Amino acid sequence: MLTKGNKNMTKHKTGTRDEWLAARIELLKAEKELTHRSDEVARQRQELPWVRMDKEYGFDTDDGKGSLADLFRGHSQLLVYHFMFGPDYKAGCPSCSSIADGFNGFAGHLANRGVMLWAVSRTPLTKLQAYKRQMGWTFPWASSLGSEFNCDFNVWFTEEQKRKGEVVYNYQRPAPTTIEALAGKPSAKGPEANATAVGVDVATYTSEAPGMSAFALEDGVVFHTYSTYARGLDVLWGMWQWLDRAPRGRVKTRA
Repeated sequence: MLTKGNKNMTKHKTGTRDEWLAARIELLKAEKELTHRSDEVARQRQELPWVRMDKEYGFDTDDGKGSLADLFRGHSQLLVYHFMFGPDYKAGCPSCSSIADGFNGFAGHLANRGVMLWAVSRTPLTKLQAYKRQMGWTFPWASSLGSEFNCDFNVWFTEEQKRKGEVVYNYQRPAPTTIEALAGKPSAKGPEANATAVGVDVATYTSEAPGMSAFALEDGVVFHTYSTYARGLDVLWGMWQWLDRAPRGRVKTRA
């Protein structure tokens, strides 16, 4: 609580409790509008037409090789997080790792509602397993190495695609082709820091991109229902939701 001795220490606007309450009530109106708009967007998302998945994809899992349908594990819905972990990476992308830190907590709750959650990456299963142990994660993680899954869902780009400007990410052709431009991740350090963290150069690091995709299984047929990328992942990244409610938001500050 501010006192006479320290009331001028902050440069931020200050006010009385009554002034704060009036401003908070005004903000509440905007928050309610956002909530209602979010509900409407969710309805539109669930009304998207489903696309039948006739192409076969192979995955390596802890239980052996499997298809996309096998990832449902007896459930009717599947959520896949496209985790940036290329074959040459020495570790998982730090930003993706931050997102995945929350998976253990709610994966079981999703399963109770008929939804299976997986992470999928384009690196050998043994590297995924080792990184899972290092991070203390238990959620299922499959390797798509050798399949066209990541390419088809626009989260892996070849050097030729980047050279010819044929990269499509978040339903558009971005430029320049860097992971920060592609993924729109709030970062002051840029892709160099994350590339260094995973032990590769920037070109190798930016061949991968993050995203999430949703699928449904009916009568043995898999349908693609939704995918999102870039800032569309913000709401899945619990840390940002907390920071958006902190006094200084997403600005990194000292303790």
